[in-house]
Amino acid sequence: MSKPFIDVAAGLILRPDGSLLLGQRPEGKPWSGWWELPGGKIEQGESVLQALARELNEELGITVTEATPWVTYTHEYPKNIVRLAFCRVTGWEGEPQGLEGQSLAWVNPKLSTLNVGPLLPATLPPLRWMRLPERYLITAINTYDGLPAYLETLSQVLQNGIALVQFREPRSTMTAEQLREAFVQVLQCCRHYGARCLVNSVHPEAWWAEADGVHFRAADALSRYTAAATPARTDSPADTPRHTKEGDVAADVTAPTHRLTGVSAHTKEELHAALALDADFVVIGHVLDTPSHPGEPGIGWARFAQLAQEAGLPAFAIGGQSPATLAEAQQHGAHGIAGIRYLAG
Repeated sequence: MSKPFIDVAAGLILRPDGSLLLGQRPEGKPWSGWWELPGGKIEQGESVLQALARELNEELGITVTEATPWVTYTHEYPKNIVRLAFCRVTGWEGEPQGLEGQSLAWVNPKLSTLNVGPLLPATLPPLRWMRLPERYLITAINTYDGLPAYLETLSQVLQNGIALVQFREPRSTMTAEQLREAFVQVLQCCRHYGARCLVNSVHPEAWWAEADGVHFRAADALSRYTAAATPARTDSPADTPRHTKEGDVAADVTAPTHRLTGVSAHTKEELHAALALDADFVVIGHVLDTPSHPGEPGIGWARFAQLAQEAGLPAFAIGGQSPATLAEAQQHGAHGIAGIRYLAG
């Protein structure tokens, strides 16, 4: 017997200081006493943002004035399957109130232990994803002679708030020894400023454990996915039901020691590969025209939005991205932006 499938819009209501609103499910409802992100069922004919605005008005008495789509994630519960369209809510009128008798609490999602619990299982993934920075810098050192100047630039942007870096030098003219030195120095620079550094899968696998994780090229992710003899998938990755592991409810959802896995993806199959690799995020693009792909037009925001919605994971937009494009990227479902030149300038 198949389980009921429910579409839900859920809001991450965020204050300017980064605190997040959670609600406790009231008595008489399934999972009563558990804490969750506010929201509810999407009615026929409603868009996700329309449903979210209605639900938050009915549930909390607020009028949403600013919200953007984020991650669509499917979770299988014992009695049903829920596809949650998570959205970030950064503007509203009114003060949230528990109009359905539910308790409310503002929490700091960056803390390793929240002051409420237990958390509904489907609430755990977005709390982990929120820890990801909104900007993802990719190195472009290229030559050994350019390393000292690049490290100066890197130090400056890390001081200015970049907290996630990928060491990727596929076109470098450096020798193997020089490339290794560059990797070590970039890693040390990131550690000094409290940033996390991933290494691209083009580089030796022995380096991966030294970094804070690995970022797989699309071809590398796909080869591992197909090597695992996983049948080809035709559904959207976001529609793939996932389960919270036993014990995760009490787990540290924001553990800073968690190693990160990123995947570059351009197709639905590559998005499935990212899920098979248990990736934390995907990078989709290139979105806009960029000097790194001369003569190759970008996929555009409409195609990016489609892939981001299907990803089932936070998605970074890459290609022609800069701080000036961050808001537009997030309006199209991006978690944040990734890039080489404009994030390092």
